[in-house]
Amino acid sequence: MLATTPRHLATALLLVAAPLTAQRYNPLALPAAKLAPPIDLTMRDAARQRDIPIRVFLPATAAAAPVVLFSHGLGGSRENAAYLGEHWAARGYIVVAMQHIGSDESVWKGVRQVQAIAAMKRAASAENLMLRLADVPAVLDQLTRWQTTRGHPLAGRLDLTHVGMSGHSFGAVTTQGVSGQSMPGRGAQFTDARIDAALILSPSAPRTGSAAQAFGKVALPWLLMTGTEDTSPIGDIDVADRLAVYPALPTGSKYELVLDGAQHSAFGDVQGVRTAKRNPNHHRVILALSTAFWDAYLKNDTAARAWLDGDGPRTVLQAKDKWQRR
Repeated sequence: MLATTPRHLATALLLVAAPLTAQRYNPLALPAAKLAPPIDLTMRDAARQRDIPIRVFLPATAAAAPVVLFSHGLGGSRENAAYLGEHWAARGYIVVAMQHIGSDESVWKGVRQVQAIAAMKRAASAENLMLRLADVPAVLDQLTRWQTTRGHPLAGRLDLTHVGMSGHSFGAVTTQGVSGQSMPGRGAQFTDARIDAALILSPSAPRTGSAAQAFGKVALPWLLMTGTEDTSPIGDIDVADRLAVYPALPTGSKYELVLDGAQHSAFGDVQGVRTAKRNPNHHRVILALSTAFWDAYLKNDTAARAWLDGDGPRTVLQAKDKWQRR
């Protein structure tokens, strides 16, 4: 599905939360320190002769911080989901939003509206998925080099022993592929051992083979997020496709959120042209649960884990939202 163009939403509306105290974990609480603007860089994968634009959100402190990668949806860019990058960075993560050439905004920009859907469908190809899957380790390799490059703005800033992977829609498929999904005839060969946990926004089961074969051996912590109206015309993906992933996962640090009334665009920065009015609590829930997940599995924060596995999620969910773990 076409990823939405980012707009910096009013942070105060989304992040209504009590101050963080030693007695109570609160994934929505933010420090007072103001973040610097994100940094735009382009890395070159010489082996594939391929450029990968990235946008980097940095925390206020200069100490080395865990890294979270983000993969945009079909037709998106490194500018997408800025609300996630800003919040996670404020919470002490370096967030690297990747742009995947060939399945990014260049697919539809400058194309007549009647041709845009056809162009998008062509871009949702196995070839572009393979390019995306290779982009992830290429970015991690480059981050490793920049970490020790004197004078580089990322030098000494990256804790690459704690890495999270995330993505929406086609970016969710990308995330699944590099964090444990097995593919027909290929197994889990695209899994990158440097990734410690994965957040998957709008997951989907494979079109060939069974969900059990695809997801039955996923060893990493996975957090899946979808909605009761989370469908996509590209690939004819319906809610049943989204919900087929969680039951196929093995037990052990696996979570699923289903937001009541949430459409595909609910996970982006702005609502789509033909979508229902956004529920402002959806972003609040996404930020709270994703932050607690990263804190639990990238920072080994026992309070975050207790919040996530206990009654914490119910403090932000609405009555018809569904939350489960295994």
